[in-house]
Amino acid sequence: MTTKKSFKDKLIWFLILNAGLIVTAAGIALFKTPNHFALGGTSGLAILLADVFPSLHMGTFMFIINVALLVLGLIFVGKDFAFGTAYSSVMLSVYVAIIEFFVPLKEPLTHDPLLELVWAVILPAVGSALVFNIGASTGGTDIVAMILARHSSLPIGMALLATDAVITVATFWLFDVATGLYCVLGLIMKTFLVDLVIDGINSRKYITIISKEPETIERFIIERLNRSATISDAEGAYSHQHEKVITTVLTRRQAVMLRNYIKTVDDSAFITMVNSSQIIGKGFSDI
Repeated sequence: MTTKKSFKDKLIWFLILNAGLIVTAAGIALFKTPNHFALGGTSGLAILLADVFPSLHMGTFMFIINVALLVLGLIFVGKDFAFGTAYSSVMLSVYVAIIEFFVPLKEPLTHDPLLELVWAVILPAVGSALVFNIGASTGGTDIVAMILARHSSLPIGMALLATDAVITVATFWLFDVATGLYCVLGLIMKTFLVDLVIDGINSRKYITIISKEPETIERFIIERLNRSATISDAEGAYSHQHEKVITTVLTRRQAVMLRNYIKTVDDSAFITMVNSSQIIGKGFSDI
């Protein structure tokens, strides 16, 4: 049985979606475009087209490309085409155009291409991670993925990687070798960074505790941290003493609070903490 999202949940989802799109747009407009960092995707293609046809802004090209992809998505994907994807595709282009209007850049912000590349990768990676983490997408090449998934047996990841590679290689021809090499480096960084950011956002501590004061620690977890725990019976392999094992999942801040509390009630407790980025269930991510 699925639970209907409340207005508050929908509002938070909508705000996170737009925050992610704005951060992504800032990376594109402030760092990618002025440096010609075409790292694949619709923004990369738009950067190439804006150089060939300088009379139009990059945001305009993004809008044209995304609208064309939206039409293809509606034709080939049909009713399963998500509203969120359509909204993201249009609004990302709009946000890029707004930033270009208020912060028109004829040249890069700094004279350090490597620094510019780092921010050209980090900002879209953070923005995309925020969007992906709520189950949405930034549109663009994600629409191509939907079409390929529906109408071909071609591995989507390979197809999208090939598309990004073609766009990146074109920078060698349109711009110069240095820009092309920076774009290749940026594409490699981009491949890994989104997953790292998502893992960081979702990072939780899976904690196992063996203590002489299990009831006291249980109450602290439930009453002070507003979390639950699982209590298991165990036996020490060396001492053969009966033990209570407490397992729980907490945020990093809650884990520090629990550790500090345990130190005050049982400084001989045995505690293990393991990082996890995939905790699914009540109080965490939905299935």
